[in-house]
Amino acid sequence: MSAGLKLLGPWRRAFQWGTTLALLLIPFIRVGGQSLLRVDIPSLTLHAFGQNFRIDELYLFLLLGLALVLFFLLVTLALGRAWCGWACPQTTLTDLAEGFARLIGVRVSAGEMTPRAWQKFLLHLFYGALSLLVAANLVWYFISPYDFFPRLFSGNLGIGAMLTLAVVAITVYLDLALLRRVLCKEFCPYGRFQTVLVDPGTLTLRFHPDEADRCIGCSACVKVCPTGIDIRRGYQVECINCGRCLDACRQAMAREYQTGIIRYTFGTEGKGLKALLNMRMLLVATVMTILATALIYGVAGRPEASLKLRAGAVASRTLEDGRQVTFFTGYLTNRLRHAQVLSLKASMEAGEPLEIRGPASDIPLKGGAKERVSFALVSPTPSPQVPLNVVFTLVNAHGKTLALEPAFVTAVKD
Repeated sequence: MSAGLKLLGPWRRAFQWGTTLALLLIPFIRVGGQSLLRVDIPSLTLHAFGQNFRIDELYLFLLLGLALVLFFLLVTLALGRAWCGWACPQTTLTDLAEGFARLIGVRVSAGEMTPRAWQKFLLHLFYGALSLLVAANLVWYFISPYDFFPRLFSGNLGIGAMLTLAVVAITVYLDLALLRRVLCKEFCPYGRFQTVLVDPGTLTLRFHPDEADRCIGCSACVKVCPTGIDIRRGYQVECINCGRCLDACRQAMAREYQTGIIRYTFGTEGKGLKALLNMRMLLVATVMTILATALIYGVAGRPEASLKLRAGAVASRTLEDGRQVTFFTGYLTNRLRHAQVLSLKASMEAGEPLEIRGPASDIPLKGGAKERVSFALVSPTPSPQVPLNVVFTLVNAHGKTLALEPAFVTAVKD
């Protein structure tokens, strides 16, 4: 009879597997020779969807961070704890652990297991393997898996990566071995946080009070609850909104040729999706949209390359012909995915070109690479009172101006 029922369990498991596979596979996907999503610690660069963002573009990281916080807030206001039951890694890992336990014949009830000795041995082997996979997957977002495995097997992974791998693996193992659902019920701050943010339109899994007289008292909803609560008693912070009780109720009531009593609703007044159209939701959505638009505009308007200048370590000096040599250090960054050949030019405010001596022309830079160059600027000797205003121009191989950087040249001190 349950064949024609609309159950959420298959959809939830498909979503969990989909997100899990995405997290595992994203580090292996490359765009333009770079990872689809990875933070490169040595170069302080974020590789994201074919774009390279260096730490000096802090304003973009700030916009991204604020947009993500508001998106998280918006999802919480709209979907409540559906995140916990459908997308939270803790729930997915616990579901995998409990699924494996059932596979080897262990009885699981409300997160509690009673395995035999051989079953316990297999469970801990599974916990260890799963913990290592989770830890390695996290490291892959900082070290490409194409570099991770050769470095791991050759012993050149590095102390930081090895320490991260060990700490994460041990933490996940202890979580699976000792906590699992207890973390959701007792320690997870998100459930408490969500109770503060609950909105009249928030998605809620509830036992419909107006139909309580139809309950047949089978307790199927209680038996399948992973956190061991009774949803018939109303909202409880331990509920992770996974929908198992909803499926169980539908199946039990279908045998009585009735519809289920437990359901997801936006709010408690039966308004449906219209319940989301309230002032708090609209305000958060508006601010998030503004920030997201600013982020998109900022990313789209990023220059192809950047130039930063610092005074050189060598003091300026006067040449025999009366001109002055001033030393600079330049930092050139290619912000494109593909390689570029860049050159530096310099001119006075009036446009008169100045001579640059040193390796400042035809500098090849790979996509996302940064290059440090030291060079000398030959200019007229400025007066002691008024420094000389100079503009440095960064151009590509076609002569296109990519960046401008002003500088001052002061007279040589006696």
